[in-house]
Parts: sequence; C-alpha cells; structure tokens
Amino acid sequence: MKDKLMGFARLARPANLPTAAADILAGIAIALYLSTIDVLGFLTEQSGDVLLLVFSSVALYAGGVVFNDVFDAALDVVERPERAIPSGLVPKREAIYFGTILMLIGITLAFKCTMLSGLISVALTIAILTYDGYFKQFGFAGPLNMGICRGLNLLMGMSILGTLSDWYITLVPVVYIFAITLISRGEVHGNNKNHIVWAGILYAIVILSITLIVMQQKDSIVVLLPFLFLFGYLIYKPLLQAYKENSPKNIKKAVMGGVLSLVVMNACWVAGFSNWYLALAVLLLLPISMLLSKLFAVT
Repeated sequence: MKDKLMGFARLARPANLPTAAADILAGIAIALYLSTIDVLGFLTEQSGDVLLLVFSSVALYAGGVVFNDVFDAALDVVERPERAIPSGLVPKREAIYFGTILMLIGITLAFKCTMLSGLISVALTIAILTYDGYFKQFGFAGPLNMGICRGLNLLMGMSILGTLSDWYITLVPVVYIFAITLISRGEVHGNNKNHIVWAGILYAIVILSITLIVMQQKDSIVVLLPFLFLFGYLIYKPLLQAYKENSPKNIKKAVMGGVLSLVVMNACWVAGFSNWYLALAVLLLLPISMLLSKLFAVT
C-alpha cells in the first residue's frame, strides 16, 4: 500500500506543484496593484479566496501531469519504464480516476472563488488535456499549448476580483514555457543545441518583458532587480551547461532548472507589482520545490 501511495504521489509531480501556487500568488499581486487595492489587507480579509485559487491551481496541475503519464503510458514503457504506470505501481485505469478527481476538484474550487475564475479553470483544463492527448507531439503547437496552460494559470490568479485587466501580461509565461518545452525535446536522446539557442533567446525576451512591463506601471524597479538577477542566473546556468555538453543528463537539468525557476519568475512579478517581503514569501516556495525534486521527478 505504501509503495502504491508513493506511485500516486510520483504521478502528481509534487516538486512542480509549488510553481502552480506561485502563479496564482503572482496573478493576485498583479490584479490588486492594477485595482489599487492594498495587498496585505486583501490577503487578511479574503484569505479564503486566495486559498481556493491556490488549491484549485495545484489540483489542476497535478491532474494534468497525471494525464500526461496516462497518455504517454505506451511510450514510457520504452523511454521511462521507471514511471508509476509502466512500472506497474499504479494501474492505468486508477491513474485516470485519480487525474479526473483532481481536475474536478480544481474546477469546483475555482468556481467557488468567482465565476470568472471557474470559467478560466475550465479553459485551463481543456488546454491541459489537449496538450497531453494531442498537441504535445507537434514541434510548434506543443510548446505553444503548454505555454498557454501556464498563461491561463496566471490569468486565473488575476481573476480573483471577478474582472480582468492587462491580460497581455500572461503572454510572458507563455513564451517562457515555450522555451522550456523546446529544451525538453532533447531530454531523452540529447542533440538539441538549436532548441537551446532558441530557448536562450526566449529567456532574454522574458526577462526584458518583465522589466518593461513593471517599468510601464511603476516609476522604480529597484525592488525587482535582485529577483530578476536571481531568475536569470538560475535559468541560464544550466542552459549554458546543456549547450556546452549536450547530453540528456544536462538537458534534463536545464529543464528542471527552468521549471523550478517559475517560482522565481513569479517572485519577480510580486516584487514588481507589490513589495519585496511578499516577493520573498513567494520565493520561499523555491526551496520547497528543490527539496521535493530530490524525492520526486520534475519531468
């Protein structure tokens, strides 16, 4: 029983889940700033809504990666036999039940927050399943679809007030996830230097976009800069190593670095649109992700 429970946990990719929560917190910080609402007051008075969206996002993300393994079950027998389904630890049918329950929980929690949040959660669920079941196989549409999932997750956080403004900000995580998905295309066989070069260019676009968007909204970006430098260091260090030695091992590290650094990117949004101590609070999700990554696979 213990081994089977561990198999279900492995399906849900626990190390990745704090990044989904960080998306929501970043989206909330952006929405509150744009609506000139005091962040600390809102977090105190409306903490229930915040938790609804955080747990909704975590459930949808977990459900999405479960279905990723469901759709990849036949391929994983060859390429990743250690995963829970091909190893026989979790039967495929039970994995489908598990993923379905997680997604239904995620949608329900989002609707309990606002109608808009619920509708976005439905769109996010559709985007997740279309990626897992179909678009993943395509060189351009797959990374784009995955990026849209992350953009919708940020948008769900921005929907906490029941309205949306400046939705274009969600295009930044779309570009970022596109870059990570490009890198991951060489995770099994290596030999993806062209993808790594393009990912490096897209990373630079992401960093520049965050800077310009914050500068457009605020007079000073001093608070943002330390978080932005940390973000750049964490994503480019493994990427450059993967380019230098283009092995599956290094490519996997570059993917893992990109995924876990989503927490830092979201801390950048919070630093830019809120304040440094809340950004540090979001950043504390990073060591949690890193600790979990020692116990569970990120990809």
